[in-house]
Amino acid sequence: MTDESTEPDATSGTGPETAEKAESPVTAPPQAQPVARRLRLLLMVAALVLGLDVSTKVLAVKLLVPGQPVEIIGDTITWTLVRNSGAAFSMATGYTWVLTLIATGVVLGIIWMGRRLVSLWWALGLGMILGGAVGNLMDRFFRSPGPLRGHVVDFLSVGWWPVFNVADSAVVCGAVLLVGLSMFGIDFDTEGKQPPAADSAEATDTQQDSSAEPEPAAAAADDADTGR
Repeated sequence: MTDESTEPDATSGTGPETAEKAESPVTAPPQAQPVARRLRLLLMVAALVLGLDVSTKVLAVKLLVPGQPVEIIGDTITWTLVRNSGAAFSMATGYTWVLTLIATGVVLGIIWMGRRLVSLWWALGLGMILGGAVGNLMDRFFRSPGPLRGHVVDFLSVGWWPVFNVADSAVVCGAVLLVGLSMFGIDFDTEGKQPPAADSAEATDTQQDSSAEPEPAAAAADDADTGR
């Protein structure tokens, strides 16, 4: 007499193999791991830029007097305290609230891209832009004359170039890096350089052709069966 209680039920799926599958931990998709690492890198770079920007602005306001430059290298490079109502490098003055909204949109766009970010270099560039944008946004919101209209603190003057700050430098350097990556075919959601579109299409056609052709062994077997 067979003990039916000890046999696994094939219909219920409670056999040993099913139990092992149920106990195995669920692992994250392979693509999610590099995305998480790049997002952490982006936020770390942004935090570093933001910390440098805020600390240097606090020191500039505390130690410098408006209209009294402090020479670093003659009169070519100086510390010069300026309150800027425009964009980076004192451009577009008089449109402070518009620039504030644009900068807010840039920050939100970078955060959205961070969910699909794979490239290390894109993480670096986007982190620089994010940190600089947030640094100047803090001035827009919290400095006089009021929210959305606050003037950004600039303090570094180099030759004929308009006075700027750490945030401006980070945004410009990050943008230049991203433009260079795009020119070399490196996208933010892939690792390494993207192959040209023509090469990709050719590789796809080759794969389709190879899959359509029967294997030699299978073709010989078919011929033998036909000869019978």
